[in-house]
Amino acid sequence: MRPVRIQESTFVFLKNLSKNNTRDWFNKHKDEYLQAQLNVERLVDSLIGKMNIHDQIETTSGKKSLYRIYNDVRFSKDKSPYNPRFAGSLRRVKPALRGGYYYWIKPGSSRIGCGFTYPNADDLMRIRLDIERNYEDWNKLLKSKSIQSNFGAMFGEQVKTTPKGFSKEHPAIDLLRYRQFWFEHHFTDVQVLAPDFLSQVDKKFKAIRPFFNYMSEVLTTNLDGESIV
Repeated sequence: MRPVRIQESTFVFLKNLSKNNTRDWFNKHKDEYLQAQLNVERLVDSLIGKMNIHDQIETTSGKKSLYRIYNDVRFSKDKSPYNPRFAGSLRRVKPALRGGYYYWIKPGSSRIGCGFTYPNADDLMRIRLDIERNYEDWNKLLKSKSIQSNFGAMFGEQVKTTPKGFSKEHPAIDLLRYRQFWFEHHFTDVQVLAPDFLSQVDKKFKAIRPFFNYMSEVLTTNLDGESIV
């Protein structure tokens, strides 16, 4: 069976939508949109199948993973009615498995992401307490070949001051300031349209598992290592 791939026609639709971002144009090309959307849904269906071999994904289908293409313009300066991309997220089975996956298909700006975007207050405190105690393990993990070769450095929002309850003299103060723990990998258009794009995305997502496994252990135990789920 031939692997599912992103079709050139999907990119053509997104490029044309970017140039003609109006409701009239979109409605006239609704069939093209539906075909492009179906193409991405099928690719993500296959991705979920691949990932469930080495992970447990709660999101059941590509259709359910997709974000709306319609812009919420109520509080935005950009009043374009559509966002010319196909994007979505895949959730892992909680509470035992933590972290999430993200994809963004857009000509000239395609990427995947994974990690923790906005941990709740309790989870963030638990993460910081682990960094405070085990920062050498964190440094080793973040510098591992698996993460560095597939994603590079971790990034995300950081507080400008020292988090409450922690010392500004702590050797891992830079890590303690993080409130997002995020990794991304960008793809060229040629890579997205290639037959092995699906396998490459699966490979990248699999590479983040050591970090996810560590975070799952942290977020499902207390500081004494006792289960809290």
